[in-house]
Amino acid sequence: MDAQPLYQRLADHYRRAIHSGVLAPAERMPSVRALVRTHRVSLSTALQACRQLEDDGLIEARPRSGYFVRARHRGATLPAQEPDPGQPLDPAGYVGIHDRVSDFIAQCDRHVTSVNFALASASPAHYPAEALKQAMIRTLRRHPDMLVGRVPPMGHPELRGVLARRALELGMNLAPDDIVVTHGCIEALNLALRAVARAGDTIAVESPVYFGLLQVLESLGMRALEIPTSPQHGISVDALELALQTHPHLRAVVVVPNFQNPLGCVMPDTEKARLAALCERHQIPLIEDDTYGMLCDDNQVRPAIKSWDHTGNVIYCASMHKTLAPGMRLGWMTGGRWGSRTAMLKFAQSRPNEPLAQAAVAEYMGSKAYDRHLVRLRQQLKVQRVRVAEAIDRYFPAGTRLNVPAGGMLLWVEMPGQRSSTQVFEQALAQGIRIAPGTMFSNSDRYSHFLRLSCGSTYTPQMDQAMRALGAIVAGGG
Repeated sequence: MDAQPLYQRLADHYRRAIHSGVLAPAERMPSVRALVRTHRVSLSTALQACRQLEDDGLIEARPRSGYFVRARHRGATLPAQEPDPGQPLDPAGYVGIHDRVSDFIAQCDRHVTSVNFALASASPAHYPAEALKQAMIRTLRRHPDMLVGRVPPMGHPELRGVLARRALELGMNLAPDDIVVTHGCIEALNLALRAVARAGDTIAVESPVYFGLLQVLESLGMRALEIPTSPQHGISVDALELALQTHPHLRAVVVVPNFQNPLGCVMPDTEKARLAALCERHQIPLIEDDTYGMLCDDNQVRPAIKSWDHTGNVIYCASMHKTLAPGMRLGWMTGGRWGSRTAMLKFAQSRPNEPLAQAAVAEYMGSKAYDRHLVRLRQQLKVQRVRVAEAIDRYFPAGTRLNVPAGGMLLWVEMPGQRSSTQVFEQALAQGIRIAPGTMFSNSDRYSHFLRLSCGSTYTPQMDQAMRALGAIVAGGG
């Protein structure tokens, strides 16, 4: 059953028509009453769908005339292309991403950055710093010995309880004792991989994939097998099923099903269920990274793949880094049937997280203030994503491809003419503009003409100037 509300599905229907050109710029949309008749929906649903498209910057209301498709400046951007799920997979190899990431960091350190489109995090102003500070002060007043007392080994009990209650929204039924608090999602992924695999093993990952996961695999001496991933629907379950036949010794699968980094795609519920069933049938551990899952535009959180797990085959990993407080480096996981092993590895690897931040976050996340914060953050990120996408449309050359996801804080841009992302990165950096080149998101060179742009900061005139300069560089004039 589709978890999306009806108005969202109706909006998506017309969003695809606009992006494909079926509804051209400046063309009139069907009237609200026509939508009611055609799609047999309520007036409220039709109005919500139109408002959604208007919020996304795709249509505009004209007094006494109805809704019209917004005119684009030059129609530069095309929808992102779908991968071929039947293409031969690259032989699984050791990752070798550390040198690229190290070179990226070293080059960034040598240049003063005035605008940063590479950082996959919202700006500090988008997070509730004062509320968290006051929560910490109250916690210390109630427990003045917290900084010198014993630290709970698997995480603060109150935080584990809050996380278990919040997990109900995602379709998971967890006990607080099922949860281990970690140093961000990266530690959770480390623990999950160490629990189910060892050096030399092959792990199936999405393609493109977050470079931080490639770094983790390389540090553990593991091999990565990249599976074609759709910019709309996430990892190809068909391609993974074929890979399981041709690579029978796969030890685990790692996916980001909701607002994937860097694509921003969301797996449909039917595909999430298929993936969970496929991995269970083959007895392949499925590691789910849900770092961005709460950042949905419509405030309707997507269910976790873990909600289809009936045997403990899914290890779920998440983080508060993007949604609440990057500086606290708090993440969490539930290890499924590897729960005891992940708990042991956590204790052996890093010991428990410090308790003050956990207690403060537990207080805040257990309140309605957290829900209000998420609504604000989602709306801010949505507006910023639309503004950056509009700037790409204005300033980037014709042939540029892009999908604007319905959540998260990232845009994945395909440049025309096989333009080198490494060259664009270096030329942009020389002008004080930082981006993430596509070469960081794969072992291969298949994404050498892609860029990942972050939309985590309020769009300013300075950012608009940077986007204009970036467009000129992509066009070959920078």
